[in-house]
Amino acid sequence: MRALRLTPLSIAISAALNSPIPVMADDENTITLSPVVVTATRQAQNSFDLPVAIDVVNEKDIKQGQLQMQLSESLIRVPGITAQNRNNQAQDPQISTRGFGSRSAFGVRGVRVYVDGIPLTMPDGQGQPGVVDLSAIKSIEVMRGPFSSLYGNSSGGVIQMMTKNSPQSPEVGATAMFGSYDTKRQILEAAGQSENVEYLLNISNFETNSFRDHGKGNKQMATAKFKFNISEDTKLTSLVNWFEQDAQDPLGLDRARAFSRSTRDSAIAAATFANTGVKRDHTQIGFNLEHAFNENNKISLIPYVGSRRNAQVLTTTALATGLFGSGTASSACFASGSSGTCARLSEINREFYGTDLRWDNSGRVFDLPYNLTLGLTYGKSTDDRNDTNTLNNGFTVSNPNRDEKNIASNFDQYIQGKLSLTPTVDVHMGARHTKVQLKVKDNLLTVNGDNSGNVEYQKTTPVIGAVWKATEALNFYVNFGKGFETPTFIEAAFDNVATGVASKPNLGLKASESNNYEVGAKAFLGENTRMNLTLFKVMTDDEIVTSLTNAGRSSYTNAGKTERKGIEFSLDSKFENNISTYFAYTLLDAEFKDAFTTSTQAGAVITNRTILAGNKIPGTYRSQIYGEIAWSYAPLGFFTAFEGRHNSKVYVDDVNSDSAPSYTIFNLRAGFEQNLTNWRFKEFIRVENMFDKEYIGSVRINDGNRLFYETAADRNYLVGLSAQYKF
Repeated sequence: MRALRLTPLSIAISAALNSPIPVMADDENTITLSPVVVTATRQAQNSFDLPVAIDVVNEKDIKQGQLQMQLSESLIRVPGITAQNRNNQAQDPQISTRGFGSRSAFGVRGVRVYVDGIPLTMPDGQGQPGVVDLSAIKSIEVMRGPFSSLYGNSSGGVIQMMTKNSPQSPEVGATAMFGSYDTKRQILEAAGQSENVEYLLNISNFETNSFRDHGKGNKQMATAKFKFNISEDTKLTSLVNWFEQDAQDPLGLDRARAFSRSTRDSAIAAATFANTGVKRDHTQIGFNLEHAFNENNKISLIPYVGSRRNAQVLTTTALATGLFGSGTASSACFASGSSGTCARLSEINREFYGTDLRWDNSGRVFDLPYNLTLGLTYGKSTDDRNDTNTLNNGFTVSNPNRDEKNIASNFDQYIQGKLSLTPTVDVHMGARHTKVQLKVKDNLLTVNGDNSGNVEYQKTTPVIGAVWKATEALNFYVNFGKGFETPTFIEAAFDNVATGVASKPNLGLKASESNNYEVGAKAFLGENTRMNLTLFKVMTDDEIVTSLTNAGRSSYTNAGKTERKGIEFSLDSKFENNISTYFAYTLLDAEFKDAFTTSTQAGAVITNRTILAGNKIPGTYRSQIYGEIAWSYAPLGFFTAFEGRHNSKVYVDDVNSDSAPSYTIFNLRAGFEQNLTNWRFKEFIRVENMFDKEYIGSVRINDGNRLFYETAADRNYLVGLSAQYKF
């Protein structure tokens, strides 16, 4: 079959007819141009014609030569996104967009995460992307900027994972991976169609000893997807995600140990003595019922329900050098430098559910084509939260200091639409009204009395944008929107941690609000190159920041104004002889515009600190670069790619008292693929950090013990083998 070669004219015609841009064969001078996305408008749209900064990571880049365990593996190639692998199986990767989410100590916040339209982010804004097995994913859509606010609270950006479609002929497959530090991963999958049912089944196992001491972990996952084609107009899809995990937590290191070759792979003594780590499991099921009344009207109902259990052991004396101190089991751990190791067990049993009801309409008004979406969203999560001291000065104890129920709920209404004013100008607009309620019911009245209470946040966030199709190969766009970010329950947990014991919830925290501006250009440079360029500026009031960290707990407060501005640029090219290149660059200047005061604590002494206007927001990298050159040779089924990554230095606290230095690393992946009758075999090897660079992979923001640094692995390898049979 002759390979398809697209010109800018054919692309424009395809977009005008509202049909997907075809994917080209592996011809020498062609490139997969404008992908179709659903996250930006909730309807399938050609991304080239949207006034939105949105990128798609395809299946090849998710899986080829990758472990497929962390979103950071795939998202490092997306401009505007910071995705740091913490090399810590007890913690999710650090993911932020344009600086939103950079302060997160647990999970992902400031960025909303979805799989097939089903939220992985709770009503309070905290998300757990580790729920989804990446081996079952075909693409990841990453949206930044103003239109993210149409997804509600805490939407500095949106990450949506799309599961694979079922093939017409049944397939079964198996993959085995082996790597450094006794890393192992096995995947079994089956997919196909039977009459009116499409199915996808995927199970996997992962285990590693880690390059750091006290860093072992294992995780088992399962995904089941069924699509029932009830009629030509009615489809029902069900998706089940499950995982179970057990992982040690080596915590962070101080500067001396993190920057010494002899200790950079170590864990602090208190982590070993307290046996810090986490055991968790998560199960959720979601449905998507779609019914098309006619070619212009469709309704979608997406209900979901799930449960999550999380038991995490944390040390409250991270600087302890021994198990037992000079005191007794009743000594106050935080009051003396001679204390032994103290620890607590934080347990969360969560039940959650929600639904999204949406109506999609298209047609013409005043003879102008339009698309319109109206929706209602409701979500609720209920956490039974317990916190118990388990070690005191090295002695085993069982002293409860927290027993409460945390209830978060949201009820949102949204409208979004597009109107084509002329053949070359489209206007997009929308608004979302969000109401979030946080409620605490205190069941432990003997420690600090009854600290029950509730708080409600409401906000309407409008957004408007326009795209001008200057030529068939060049589009310009501009947009503006308001943002809204409430505190999570983690941030609202304590109003004062100075005494090192549980205090009442901080329900006086205000939500932060932002104004988000964006201009950009999208272009096809000839037939082999796609270019995206975005300039943005975000101004935020009442930024939520750390007030004080002590004994493993943090309290938060509202600062004044902050500002984020920057540039995102990407260039994707394909040349003769199956050579392709990809380049992504992000420039981010994120700073506090107003001075404010926080505190630090050493023993019983609290010292106030002034954060100066102009200080950089910690956890944000001023510049990030990702580059890749790839080559494939079809006669041998061979593929290879050489990757480069650069991150500038990053500050570790609001004071900007210290920073992790910049780094540049290079990775190499290569493999073969064979097709033999009904079989397909793949073999690959990946070498990460091939020049053995010593660097800091991520930082722990505002750590009260100055254990800011999480080191990255030295040179390491991964080998994978897979076999697939098609019936």
